[in-house]
Amino acid sequence: MGLRGHWYRGGTSKCWLFDAEDVSPHAGSREEIRTLLADAFGAADARQLDGVGGGTSTTSKAAVVWATPGGEADLDYLFAQVGIGDPTVELGSNCGNCATAVALFAVQSGIVAPRDGITAVRMRNLNTGAVLGGAVPTPGGEIPRSGLARVPGSRAAGVPVSLSFHGPWGQSTGALLPTGKVAEDLPSVAGTVTVTLVDAGAPAALIAAGEAGIDMSNMAGDFSAHLPTLIAARASAGLMMGLRRPEDPPQNAVPKVGVVAGPGNYTAADGTLVPAESHDIRVRMLSMLAPHPAIGLTSAVAVSLAAALPGSVVAQTARHAHAPGIPRLLRIGTPAGVITTEILTDTDGTIKEVALHRAARHLATADIDVAQAAGLTA
Repeated sequence: MGLRGHWYRGGTSKCWLFDAEDVSPHAGSREEIRTLLADAFGAADARQLDGVGGGTSTTSKAAVVWATPGGEADLDYLFAQVGIGDPTVELGSNCGNCATAVALFAVQSGIVAPRDGITAVRMRNLNTGAVLGGAVPTPGGEIPRSGLARVPGSRAAGVPVSLSFHGPWGQSTGALLPTGKVAEDLPSVAGTVTVTLVDAGAPAALIAAGEAGIDMSNMAGDFSAHLPTLIAARASAGLMMGLRRPEDPPQNAVPKVGVVAGPGNYTAADGTLVPAESHDIRVRMLSMLAPHPAIGLTSAVAVSLAAALPGSVVAQTARHAHAPGIPRLLRIGTPAGVITTEILTDTDGTIKEVALHRAARHLATADIDVAQAAGLTA
């Protein structure tokens, strides 16, 4: 049976987007959607050879989109992180890069009518309940098909899309700080490490690189020796944040886990030397079971919120560690280069929004041949 899909690049990820009306003949429940996507992507194979998956964590993503005219948002979307060599699909998180693609898809598909100038798209992520805002340039009310915007981690140009994550935070766990502490001890393979557990954008566990024994001067270097430590830390953090029960198996997508260090000269993944004065903090994240080639936008939001919390692992290591107030801009050094987040506050200093500038492009529309999986109706 055929499943109509729309293939997009959003930021540094590639995502298959599916209109819910095209999915409904094949799958209704979330469990059926998991089965459908695992088959469509060829998730059981490590190369995803018999499906449309890209074989990496940043290219094995999908979202199902529902138009919701007159609702809280213009649309709802369910984000899916599809397994690689594992026929599982995790629905417990969000992806900002895919949300960038969803915003452009909403305008290009007619879910949101273009306006003269900038078209705003409000999106509700069904995984977490978070509401995001996308802004797509539509001069003269024209729908953009291409653009010149670029982001670190991709040399390809695309349509510029501004993406905003709105408070309140704590959508997955109920609190910005799920344990009530800005920093605490976390058991890992390498022993106890200091960690900040924050739920903003996505739940994240952020560890000081020095405590984890990770050298951040070369982000092109091999990271594999540290994976057991970070994977174990994620499993422990998931329990502490209430994201799973002790009897549940650890998840690979949440919480996000990464290491942070203060600014310093470092070598990016492409061999470029990134000078210390160009950024405020260095970050390297784990994506599923492999190093992230850049940084997920939900992770960038988590880092930004943590940087604004005095005493957190991030705040203690960032350039502005001893400066009063919340930094308006945070420059994050990643393996792909430096990205900047903009932090917007209310008059009382409460963070209400974190914004990023991204790029997206439609790659293809296709009818995907998927098997008649058990439990699905033709």
